[in-house]
Amino acid sequence: MLAVRVVYLRCWQRSCVWRISPSRGPRRFRSSCPRPDTDNVKPLDGVKILDLTRVLAGPFATMNLGDLGAEVIKVERPGAGDDTRSWGPPFVGSESTYFLSVNRNKKSIAVNIKDPKGVQIIRKLAAVCDVFVENYVPGKLLEMGLGYEDISQVAPHIVYCSITGYGQTGPLSDRAGYDAVASAVSGLMHITGPEDGDPVRPGVAMTDLATGLYSYGAIMAGLLQRYKTGRGLHIDCNLLSSQVACLTQVAVNYLIGGKEAKRWGTAHGSIVPYQAFRTKDGYLVVGAGNEQQFVTICKILNLPTLINDSRYKTNYLRVQNRRELITTLSARFAEEMTGTWLCLFEGSGIPYGPINSMREVFAEPQVCCIEPLDTICNVQSVPWNQWQYIGNFPCLLRGPVHSA
Repeated sequence: MLAVRVVYLRCWQRSCVWRISPSRGPRRFRSSCPRPDTDNVKPLDGVKILDLTRVLAGPFATMNLGDLGAEVIKVERPGAGDDTRSWGPPFVGSESTYFLSVNRNKKSIAVNIKDPKGVQIIRKLAAVCDVFVENYVPGKLLEMGLGYEDISQVAPHIVYCSITGYGQTGPLSDRAGYDAVASAVSGLMHITGPEDGDPVRPGVAMTDLATGLYSYGAIMAGLLQRYKTGRGLHIDCNLLSSQVACLTQVAVNYLIGGKEAKRWGTAHGSIVPYQAFRTKDGYLVVGAGNEQQFVTICKILNLPTLINDSRYKTNYLRVQNRRELITTLSARFAEEMTGTWLCLFEGSGIPYGPINSMREVFAEPQVCCIEPLDTICNVQSVPWNQWQYIGNFPCLLRGPVHSA
């Protein structure tokens, strides 16, 4: 069976063409890559990423690298491809929207890495890439001859990033990583859900996404390290460590304060009020980060007696008397429509906002103002030929303004 179909990969300038074949590996046909205009250059222009990841954590990391200009070559299984291609509905043509959400700015090829010919293709590709990213169970790629030691022999400059469920060592290291399971083991589910209810899974795969961002940051640091030392390195990222790191003050409350964590619903364990309140037609999240903000909230809600109530004079006291205070505030919020409260809180300096549906999120004026959406042309045979998606890297990179 042929290990890979012959494909042609164009660099973003469209002046260099790489031909990848089982027999000869990658070969550049044209070599006249013009340097881009400095006003349009991206931080990772010229950096090549060999991406052997699938599902979410790895693809999210490499998508962010691609957003910053890296050329990402995504390696998939012949026939099936990335598992998430079939995760739906909804679909656009034959592709799931799940797959499309984290795989922009990539060039996909199909390689059978269980075939020796496929292994040789990956090794040859790695030799001309800067970064190698994989999310296989520890030891799997090593068995195939594609572990860090193998790749570094042909590419000593390579920044090799392994993304796993539980790390390279330890009693759980041979388990595959899944977001929901890692969220449970790491304690995230223990602190997520209603105060008097069962643990719940967060609405998006936060453990996968956090790991993707940690991996992205580690790869960027690895490239900088290589710039300083001239040598590649092996990065070990995993779901469990990433999510435990994200526990932040909840973990420290236990490690230093000896306080076991609990579920608070939308509320905050250390700040009162800071939660969602039901209104006549929806929900509003309101918080008081200091004493003055609490006073302002009481004035907006026309509850002046709470200002001088000895039970609520400080945040510490409000935490101690949480139930009584929240009962009073909840009753008042329920008397008015969400829109009314939004008008009353506008310009007050209080942190507040409605709980939006997806329709409301993408109709939100501020969301439209910061322009996170891009439109791309669809190359598949479907009734429509364009769709919108969340735009490139959300942190804008701005250089100095040049005079004419």
